[in-house]
Amino acid sequence: MLEIVVQTENRERHVRVSAEELAGLVRRIGADGDLFLVLQRIPDLPDVFAQVWHRAGGDYTLEYRDGAADRHFETTAEGPEAVSAALAGWARQEAGWAAGLDWSPLDMGPAREVAPLDLAEGEREELTKRVRQVLVGGYASRAELAELAEDYLVTADRRPVSREQAEALVDRMWLERVAEQAAWRGETDPERLTRAFAALRESGVTARENFTCCRSCGQSEIGDEAGPDARGFVYFHTQCTDSAALGHGLMLLYGGFDSSSETTSAIGHEIVTALEAAGLRTEWDHDPARAITVTPLDWRRRLVG
Repeated sequence: MLEIVVQTENRERHVRVSAEELAGLVRRIGADGDLFLVLQRIPDLPDVFAQVWHRAGGDYTLEYRDGAADRHFETTAEGPEAVSAALAGWARQEAGWAAGLDWSPLDMGPAREVAPLDLAEGEREELTKRVRQVLVGGYASRAELAELAEDYLVTADRRPVSREQAEALVDRMWLERVAEQAAWRGETDPERLTRAFAALRESGVTARENFTCCRSCGQSEIGDEAGPDARGFVYFHTQCTDSAALGHGLMLLYGGFDSSSETTSAIGHEIVTALEAAGLRTEWDHDPARAITVTPLDWRRRLVG
């Protein structure tokens, strides 16, 4: 699989696609509402991307940017094969991937200067702490973190952080986290959790990570996620993620779709078995009315973006 995320104009998001799947997406674009693809590497890096635009009957316009404004280039290609090959090479970071296409620098104008944050020390610490917590949680994209940073200190009569300032703050903290995770080796606990959830889905349990903002919303919405053969569910919401990121373990909420205590208890036992098979430890007293806690837990979730 290619270590990329592909986003489409019609808001699809494809994570870690194969070269064949990428080629299929390139061939597909061309109709109104589905004219372009934007590719980012995993983990996402500021100002590093590739994109392609195409309208049926015309050429393909292909761009890539490699950091600085003077590293932004564009070209055109007649057919999807050349585009797919170039994008796959870009995704793999192959030497010479751009050869064979006539690239031209794309002038995006001078970069805008971003004013330093004008915040009291307490506000700066509060903002940084919150962004760091969600960043370490590992599910938010750079754009989502920038929205959080922009809105976090807003009051009825004050917006102290501009969008540009929020993006600059997030990009700095994001790159720090990318550097941290470069030293991680092997499978991490969140990856073991994802593996356990995948096994549960295969066995007929609807399993969702970082699902909704709270227990109330989760309980009301989890049924909409279930397939026709799902017997039960397990999920954790964003507040659970925050707690795990702070080192407090992870609370899992679960149940049976028939609402019986017998099914809920059976689902609980399946969850514990799947987690232990993935190498995680749990605390649960077998009471179907009580949550399952994954602990101890070293929360190191690799960023995607």
